[in-house]
Amino acid sequence: MHGSKTGSKPKVEIFTDGGCDPNPGPGGWAAILKCPAMGLEKEISGAENDTTNNRMELTAVIEALSALKVPCEVTIVTDSRYLADAFKARWIEKWKRNGWKTAAKTPVKNQDLWMRLDELCRRHSVEWVWTEGHAGHPENERCDRMVREARERRSAGDARGRDRH
Repeated sequence: MHGSKTGSKPKVEIFTDGGCDPNPGPGGWAAILKCPAMGLEKEISGAENDTTNNRMELTAVIEALSALKVPCEVTIVTDSRYLADAFKARWIEKWKRNGWKTAAKTPVKNQDLWMRLDELCRRHSVEWVWTEGHAGHPENERCDRMVREARERRSAGDARGRDRH
């Protein structure tokens, strides 16, 4: 998504989901990106053969933020407390200060993805919003369907891995 010509940062809403069935196992991720002021909407999704729910949740946001061409004011809506709380409760700041270790002094799981996500978040102004999954939120429900469809395409032998609509 491209920026506006006014010099202000474009406002973008991103809705994400990720999951596996079973967990760990084949997984999918999905995101819907909306820029209401410009009337733009984009859907992206993909799948991996052997992964976890948390890795897919992280991947969805990474792929969505990576799709933005300019720094934006972003609202990310996720049903993953793990993901939202890492930023809202500032866990990620503590992990970085502790050399990517948890409060229990164990390595942070999915460190590679957290580092990439942290880098992307520094490029944008990001607000995190948690929503309850499977509770009727239209974009969250759509992302959930896209995750299942991506997993099904992957298990059916479609090697594309990513779809961009």
